[in-house]
Amino acid sequence: MAGMASTSSATTPATVAAGSHLTLHYRISLVESGEDVISTFGDRPATLQLGLGQLAEPLERCLLGLAEGAHESFELAPEQAFGPRNPALVQALSRAAFDANTGGDADYQPGDPVEFPAPGGGRYAGVLKALDERQALFDFNHPLAGHRIRFEVRILGIL
Repeated sequence: MAGMASTSSATTPATVAAGSHLTLHYRISLVESGEDVISTFGDRPATLQLGLGQLAEPLERCLLGLAEGAHESFELAPEQAFGPRNPALVQALSRAAFDANTGGDADYQPGDPVEFPAPGGGRYAGVLKALDERQALFDFNHPLAGHRIRFEVRILGIL
């Protein structure tokens, strides 16, 4: 009987649960333009564990309950994904503060992501929008904030 039970459970595909270790292909693209933001299709698959922040939490929620072998696509509104853009997160920093936090010798250009130390020892990042001798203008919104995204995933393995 035990052999029969294991045979029947072997035919039931595993499903993604909180804490699952996964091997998968995924693609995040912008719904408006169809432009891929990131894709592992056609390259090496990703391996990750749910719940560790390796994949954004809204995307992890899409994976829960999917079976091994599933190939799904999800369209997410900004509120379901990375949130709406917040104009208060576009902020100017004095050039002196910018130089003090970046070493002052790096050649940053608009569009570059820049990391800063956060209180408590963490790090946070903003995208440089403009830089002159007086100030640096940053956008601290997530780069995908305000965008409808498509999240396509193929679950290759669940451990």
